[in-house]
Amino acid sequence: MDAQEPADTAGPDLDRHLETEPHANDLAQRLNWLRAGVLGANDGIVSVAAIVVGVAGATAESGPILAAGAAGLVGGAVSMALGEYVSVSSQSDSQRALIEKERRELAEQPDEELAELTGIYLAKGLSPETAGKVAEELTAHDPLAAHLSAELNINETDIVSPWHAAFASAVAFTIGAILPMLAILLPPPDIRVPLTFVMVLVALALTGGLGAWIGGGSKLRAAVRVVFGGALALAATFSIGSLLGATGVV
Repeated sequence: MDAQEPADTAGPDLDRHLETEPHANDLAQRLNWLRAGVLGANDGIVSVAAIVVGVAGATAESGPILAAGAAGLVGGAVSMALGEYVSVSSQSDSQRALIEKERRELAEQPDEELAELTGIYLAKGLSPETAGKVAEELTAHDPLAAHLSAELNINETDIVSPWHAAFASAVAFTIGAILPMLAILLPPPDIRVPLTFVMVLVALALTGGLGAWIGGGSKLRAAVRVVFGGALALAATFSIGSLLGATGVV
């Protein structure tokens, strides 16, 4: 009797451990959201910085710079939100269709689905006896979850809301866009452009390195790539703005 006591108490402890321990899928989703946020902020930095620097090349007045930057911020945030909403909506619709298809197949042909699940675990290297027992026990517990995980590698509760994705994308873009707006508007006119260049490139290096760290890539290579692209965009828009300002177009 005494020998059974540890086994009796292990069940609740194990359940509590599984509830509190972060799972790989949960961690991957959080990292994906974080990476998407970093990329959204990076887009906000580059897009709005290019706009305000271009206008600053044409005029030293703060009014046109503020108007152009605000328009770029709002337009960019709305565009990012719409793009993310459409993309995530398509993905969510596809996932829901797959889930409904699997639910229908389980209801109409449970024996075939059990054989299919057994075959999946056979292909993973389990013996026929073990594969059959695993498939039967998982099916008895939650057949839909078992098939979604084994066949499609998805979870019924993992469907992302398009509205949440759109909101997160717009917020990330806005946060990134605020930096060049402040950098170009707060300093005196004679140093606003070079200061904006410096602040934007430093911010891009940080976001590029952070995005690479989240994705497991080379932080230095990513930072250099993003900084080079941002510098090219700023130089191009400032040159165009200076040319238009010199010719009296603006």
